[in-house]
Formats: sequence, structure tokens, C-alpha cells
Amino acid sequence: MELDHRSPWELLVATILSAQCTDQRVNQVTPSLFRRYRQPAELAAAHLPDLEQLIRSTGFFKNKAKHLVACSKAVAERFSGQVPHTMEELITLPGVGRKTANVVLGNAFGQPSIVVDTHVKRVAKRLGLTRSDNPALVEQDLQQLLPKSQWTAVSQRLLLHGRYICLARKPQCRTCPVYQHCPWKEKGPQ
Repeated sequence: MELDHRSPWELLVATILSAQCTDQRVNQVTPSLFRRYRQPAELAAAHLPDLEQLIRSTGFFKNKAKHLVACSKAVAERFSGQVPHTMEELITLPGVGRKTANVVLGNAFGQPSIVVDTHVKRVAKRLGLTRSDNPALVEQDLQQLLPKSQWTAVSQRLLLHGRYICLARKPQCRTCPVYQHCPWKEKGPQ
């Protein structure tokens, strides 16, 4: 987990901000964000232009700001300021889909979860672990292949492998630790 956080609430906010943004950039933004808005109720009452300015560098800041305010309001009002700890409840929050919910469940609450982002999807396909491009189906395929106790750790490893080694355009096959097990027909020489 590369997103800095001290609580389920901070991880939820950071994960929402991480859409189409690097974790490094999110980690630069969140300290000042959490100094200003310490609790869900405070962020729920944020003045949108002020919030937008704080998160501007994460990209898509207008939409993210709206989601953060609406999500914070839902957490404050419907869940008494506590981040819910079930998939069913998390995905009712504005700006939260299965990917974000799985990040929070696995990394904040220690519940087995498989996060499927573009990196996990790409690596899983290249390694022959799935044939699907649909994140929900990739998640299901990985759930069937892996012991439940390994879901969070393995999906995090796939994510990091895709982020740093098995890149979309220029995979680093020469340094790949699973090269000999990779059935991908387009892999480069080692």
C-alpha cells in the first residue's frame, strides 16, 4: 500500500483522490487536506472552491471535490462518522466503486479483497490468470484461483508489479522476477 493513511477515513479519501493520479501526488496533497478537514463532518461542510484548490494537482479536482463532500456527508450522517466495513455499504457512498471499496476493506479493515485496477487487470491477463477486461470478472477469476487469505496481498503484488515492472507500453521483461512463468506472447527478451 503506497497511499499514506492513519485511519480508514484517510484511506477512503486518499483512494478517491488516487483516481487517474499517482499515489505519490496524492501523498503530497493529503497532509494539508487532513490538517484542514480532520473528520468526515468537517469535509462534508467544506466550501467547494477551497477544497478544489487543495486537491487541484490530483486532476479531475472538481468532480473529486464533489464526490468527497457527498461521501463525507454520507459517512457523517448515515454511518455516524465511521467508514463502513462492508462492500454493500461502501459502494453506496458517492465516488466509491468496487475498486475503492476493496482497497479500504483489505488495507484498513484486514478483510480479504482483490483490488482490480488497470495494472492488476493487465498483469492478470498477461500471466494468463484471466481472459477478461471487465474488472468485476477479473476479480471473480482471481478469487477462484487464489486462497481467500491471499487475496489482498496478491492483488497488491500484482498492482505493484504492473506499476513498476510489467508496464503497459514498455514492460521491463529483463528485470521481471516471474519472466519464466509468463505466457504472454508479446513479452520481450530477458
